[in-house]
Amino acid sequence: MAKKQTTPGKTGTDRRTTRTGSEAAVTTKKIESLAEMVIAAAARKKDPNFDIPIRALSNVRFDPKRAIIEMGGATQSRHFFDKSMAKKFMQTLLIAAQCKTLIEENKTASIRSLYYLAKHDVAGTKEKTFNDQEESDPIIEDLEVCIDTLREELHVYASNRGNLVGPITLVDDGNTLDCMKMGSAGYPVPSIVEPGVVQFKKCTAKYILHVEKDTVWRRFYEDRYHEKHHCVVTHGGGQPARGMRRLLRRMHDELKLPVYCLLDNDPWGYYIYSVIKQGSINLAYESQRMAVPQAVFIGVSSFDYERCGLSDDVKIGLNDQDVKRAKQILSYPWFKGKRDWEREIRKMMQNGFKMEVEALLNKRLTYLTGEYVPMKIKDRKQWLD
Repeated sequence: MAKKQTTPGKTGTDRRTTRTGSEAAVTTKKIESLAEMVIAAAARKKDPNFDIPIRALSNVRFDPKRAIIEMGGATQSRHFFDKSMAKKFMQTLLIAAQCKTLIEENKTASIRSLYYLAKHDVAGTKEKTFNDQEESDPIIEDLEVCIDTLREELHVYASNRGNLVGPITLVDDGNTLDCMKMGSAGYPVPSIVEPGVVQFKKCTAKYILHVEKDTVWRRFYEDRYHEKHHCVVTHGGGQPARGMRRLLRRMHDELKLPVYCLLDNDPWGYYIYSVIKQGSINLAYESQRMAVPQAVFIGVSSFDYERCGLSDDVKIGLNDQDVKRAKQILSYPWFKGKRDWEREIRKMMQNGFKMEVEALLNKRLTYLTGEYVPMKIKDRKQWLD
């Protein structure tokens, strides 16, 4: 049984200083260094440029010892005098300037807000700095990897997504919250969950059960699974956002809680598990602080149709895209060579159908929480690692 006692955060201005403090100075210096590099090149009458690490499958590698996805060393140079790159070059510096202002004013902004803060007419033209948010979001990630910093350190956050319930008391921005008494919606996990913002005060949970969707989480909440089994139940609303993934990692590391994943029996469910366990390709530079290599997949398994005596009513036929995605997942280095996973995915393709977690409710409403999950957690032979 995990127990952890930490000191609650400070209040008022001091608490906010704790959240940024010396980190703010470091991040500001990184942004200034980027600007100084551009200025120095211009002063020498050279083409201003900087390198952006490539965020793609071609530039990631799986470290088997650490069991996480890591970013490789390949970069793409972004030049001001190259017509194909000039706009992104200027957009990157514009986002950097806006983030520097946020840090200096000790304010935070959502990625949507940052888009509007940076959007304006380019003087003397009919051009906009950004046409839509789909242009600005990748630039934020480019800036992160370019200056080796984190979105949170740039004072930028995404929308909150995911909830938590269970025997854990935490301090969020100075407020002490008992997550057993947060109402039917539970504790809404914020985008920024770093130690300066969220601290763990008390925890008596035995493990974390992470489910894919809020509808499934609601079933566990109503059945009081977290009370009966002394655990924390979380959901990420599909693929979990960075805040949820970071919180799972922190609870696993700091509270020594095992992480069990209950996800759909389909290629998307497998991929979500992969993201939680090894990290994502696009955010490989974040894996070391967000991935949980010890997380295990407890279901829904391709073998559960026969094992649990399910009816044909739960079957959802695989389409060509599902099969293509399944084969792609099998080829990932972090799945390749794992016989249990190869057997699992091939069984799904052999079945010719996929199943959602809710399929277990076809037996009876309480089967999922009363029998299936307790059985899966107890029987380690059914876990997929």
